[in-house]
Amino acid sequence: MRLKPAGYPLKSLFQEYPVVSEPKLFELYAREQWYGEAVKPGCYLFDRRLYPDFAFKVVQVYPRFSVVGSETIITVERKAEAAKVEYDVSFEDVVGQENAKRKVKIIEKFLAEPEKFGKWAPRNVLFYGVSGTGKTMIAKALAAQTKVPLLPVKATSLIGEFVGEGAKQIHSLYERAEGIAPCIIFIDELDAIALDRHYQDLRGDVSEIVNSLLTEMDGIQKRTGVCTIAATNKIEFLDSSIRSRFEEEIEFKLPTAEERRIILEKNALTLPIELDCVNLGTIAKLAEGFSGRDLTEKVLKVALHRAIIENVKITQRHLEDIILRTKKEFREPPKEMFT
Repeated sequence: MRLKPAGYPLKSLFQEYPVVSEPKLFELYAREQWYGEAVKPGCYLFDRRLYPDFAFKVVQVYPRFSVVGSETIITVERKAEAAKVEYDVSFEDVVGQENAKRKVKIIEKFLAEPEKFGKWAPRNVLFYGVSGTGKTMIAKALAAQTKVPLLPVKATSLIGEFVGEGAKQIHSLYERAEGIAPCIIFIDELDAIALDRHYQDLRGDVSEIVNSLLTEMDGIQKRTGVCTIAATNKIEFLDSSIRSRFEEEIEFKLPTAEERRIILEKNALTLPIELDCVNLGTIAKLAEGFSGRDLTEKVLKVALHRAIIENVKITQRHLEDIILRTKKEFREPPKEMFT
């Protein structure tokens, strides 16, 4: 009988898969556990001891309908390793944020020689600032520059249906990171779980997730070569006990007029439709308060789509109208507030 690791019934971000290092020993264990079980291709056998609720799928059995007995030969397929994600992002791709780039140099040096830092390692760093200012890009650039794995996770995805599920995922995440260190754990939208304790207590699972995260960040169990970078758009709402765990807070600011012009120019080069006598310097000045993401997603992309619909090139009027409309929508509260 040939088995294939299938995972847990409940979806988890960081599933712990058993590794069969001694096939003969596992065969004895499996025969004892599943003795008398009727099996056929496609059915599942659940572990009840070492990895409770972990499922193995029956891939092949002879005869086709059989029962696990004392002479049954049982083998397990190796779980295919996930392909390593490589990011084609460099610090040069991030326009502006010079202070942030300067400060993350210490993380870059640490990931290159983690054993050299010892207790002085930059374990926990917080990125904060307006959405779309390059926090995720800098984390990806760090991973690309140092050639280390980046384990990204959104804090919102840690909030599960059952209490304890998110806490388990946190510990699994750090165990996985330790196994592939040096590496970066990047937790985005930290404010989803790290708000003031009063709000955490509204949901027991959030409190458990936070406590698990604090345990890992405190380094009670030393995980050499692991750097945690968290990102938030709402640093003022974070619980003080969580903020205190970060050795460094790095601010990401909105781009200046000159930086907005550079962002527009770099992205305009990749547009599938030409610009028609557009002064991007003027557009950049008009777009005060826009982040880099706003400029690409809310300005250039919308202008491109409008030009495609009208079957024309992208004009100055397209861009100006979109910026003015976006600013107006941002300033005006929703009508339903007054109904």
